Amino acid sequence: MDNLHWMLASLPVLLHVGIVLWFGARVVMGGRPANATLAWLAVLAFAPYGGAILYWLIGEHHLGARRAARAAELSQPILDLLEEVGEEHPVDWSGTHPQALAIHRVARKMRGAPSLPGNRLQLYSDPAATLQAIRDDIDRARSTCHLLFYIWHEGGEADQVAEALVRATRRGVVCRVLVDYVGSKEFLAGGVAARLRRSGVQVEDALEVGPLRVLFQRIDLRNHRKVVVIDGEVAYTGSMNMVDPRYFKQDAKVGLWVDAMVRVQGPAVGLLNLVFLRDWEIETEVGAEELVESGNVRFVEPAGDEVVQIVPSTPGVTDGQVIHELLLKTIYSARRELVLTTPYFVPTDTLVHALTTAAYSGVDVTLVVPARVDSVLVRHASESTYERLLEAGVRVMLYRGGLLHSKTLTIDGQIAMIGSTNMDMRSFYINFEVTLFCYTAGFARQLRSLQKGYLEDSTELELEAWRQRSGGRRFLQNVVRLASPLL
Repeated sequence: MDNLHWMLASLPVLLHVGIVLWFGARVVMGGRPANATLAWLAVLAFAPYGGAILYWLIGEHHLGARRAARAAELSQPILDLLEEVGEEHPVDWSGTHPQALAIHRVARKMRGAPSLPGNRLQLYSDPAATLQAIRDDIDRARSTCHLLFYIWHEGGEADQVAEALVRATRRGVVCRVLVDYVGSKEFLAGGVAARLRRSGVQVEDALEVGPLRVLFQRIDLRNHRKVVVIDGEVAYTGSMNMVDPRYFKQDAKVGLWVDAMVRVQGPAVGLLNLVFLRDWEIETEVGAEELVESGNVRFVEPAGDEVVQIVPSTPGVTDGQVIHELLLKTIYSARRELVLTTPYFVPTDTLVHALTTAAYSGVDVTLVVPARVDSVLVRHASESTYERLLEAGVRVMLYRGGLLHSKTLTIDGQIAMIGSTNMDMRSFYINFEVTLFCYTAGFARQLRSLQKGYLEDSTELELEAWRQRSGGRRFLQNVVRLASPLL
């Protein structure tokens, strides 16, 4: 009887050990950065059963068997198309930044995305003007309107964009709207989405979450992209969701959200359309052949002088870390100046090292982040890196004109990056993102001018003053930093 009692008493411990060994092996074999691997091992070891449940929910990139199969089916036709397009639109790199070709090659190797010449880029930073421009292009549409957003929020000028889609549908234009299930949950259940559907607009949600899906796919993998494509001839991408900032998250007490979008004309529009159609077809299960052969993807004639590379990133596949690697390459490519804006700054150690190394080497490195952010955890994780950055000579600027949501980077006034990707681990490893790289100076000057405006509305963080923060605040920042690989 004593042996039976001992066995029963030991069973929970033995079960916990078995769970730790099983899931621990999965963590070690997952190929994560060392800090993320160690963090997950600690969670598994010191949170009996709960750690395993948490890991199953958010520890691996479960896209779901059906969605993963669809993505695999589409991969080869897309890669074949990208190879063909790259050959048909060669780039003359002689007038670009000395490192532009090398950055292009990283993305080409990891993602298959070609750089295309002959584009015209127009930067928008005023939200009303941005939404008006999108609405005007929809009102001129003749064949298709494709819109992909993480968040669509009812109210103000965003509703006017919806009305433009209704008008377009009445003219016979095929209108497709794809929004993230979590980010746009209220919109999907609201009156605007219902009106769009009644008018004939095809409205679909991406990465739906439900009780049964939790067992088969990771619930926090989100489609964070922002893409608009009209007639395959005009496109928009950047950081702005389909929201009017005057009506969006006013109770967060961080001010109006400040964003930037770029209007694209030229061959690169076809690349953004391909991003949309790939996501659309994975969700709706349209045949892979239709993606490439139906004429949905067009690469129009040159419209300007900008060399553009569109780089999507997708979790759970071999190219999932492409943006992280591209950021590293871009930072190390700077020779004179590097300016980076991001709302959520939770970088990997390698990115912090890249920024400090650039500063030590004499590059004028400037990081612009919002003074107030809508996530307490992100704020503390960001702040844990500031002292190391400041000691290296990086300028840390706190933007006070609202929640700076623009994700931009310029180097040496010649290379520009804008898109949906935050400088945090969620964007690098978990979210579906899309980033536009431009390797010519014309657009880089536009974007650098916008960054200059952000700097004028910012306060510089001084090293000595930052060192005076309380020990309790410093401790909290470092504790949150330890958990940042799991954020």
